[in-house]
Amino acid sequence: MSSGREIRLIEEEEGGWSAIDEDLGVASCGDTREEALEMLDEAVALHTGEAGEPVTDEAPDEVPVPDVPWFDDGDETA
Repeated sequence: MSSGREIRLIEEEEGGWSAIDEDLGVASCGDTREEALEMLDEAVALHTGEAGEPVTDEAPDEVPVPDVPWFDDGDETA
């Protein structure tokens, strides 16, 4: 027995297609139905943490500040 996903495909009036996985609340689009489905698969993988690094709700301990001249962190002591 396999667990399936129900996907809604919508042909947009201005051209292209939208693909929506309403159970997960994830959507994507493409120029063709196939492209919209491929993009949706990628979006679902990112949403569920199956692509790249796992998704967590934890805040990072420290966010690095880039050391570039156009970034001003407001610290006048540097």
